[in-house]
Amino acid sequence: MKPKTALLAGTLLAAAALPVGLAAMPPASAWEIGPWVRGRNYSVGMPARPRPGPGGSVVMDFPIAGSGQVDALTTAIRPLADARRITLRYRVAAARGTRFVADETPNEPATVSLYFQQAGDSWSGRGRFASYRWYAPGRAVIPLTAGEHSVTVRLDETWTNVNGQPNSQVPEEYAAALRNTARIGLAFGSSPRRSHGVYTTGPARFTLLGLDMD
Repeated sequence: MKPKTALLAGTLLAAAALPVGLAAMPPASAWEIGPWVRGRNYSVGMPARPRPGPGGSVVMDFPIAGSGQVDALTTAIRPLADARRITLRYRVAAARGTRFVADETPNEPATVSLYFQQAGDSWSGRGRFASYRWYAPGRAVIPLTAGEHSVTVRLDETWTNVNGQPNSQVPEEYAAALRNTARIGLAFGSSPRRSHGVYTTGPARFTLLGLDMD
């Protein structure tokens, strides 16, 4: 990740103050637009962080075609071992006629979905690191459309790792990721390419309204 020691320390402290089950989600200053991997931000053309919105919401403008794409919006979090479910609430606003495009699979609907990541991930997706990131069940991969949306995902549902393996096939690895969760986030992409980027054809805004874990 990008070497911003003081900034990262502040983010981790914010997460430590947020026990699972607390209704309030981390503030905009604790979120990161990325991911940052070995000094490179994969959300090309995007600011490092979203901005605060009304009522504690988190606001991010989508990049317009030709100016980049957004891959993920993440924050540090405590381990999820004691959580049962995650509820995501968000609003999408877009100018009339604006389309959402999945950067690497433009013929597939552009989507947003939840994922979480274990501490110490190398981002290689190989060996044990194939099970350091876990992606929400297919039913919770939501096409990006204007309006207010909500989805609840249970942690005992079928989450899949980087290689598409369901947690039922590698239960010990899944349990380890829940015990050692470091980040949680929203993946922007498509159903087959979850966090591989989205851009729009006109002005559009994403507002994170709530991220509740209980």
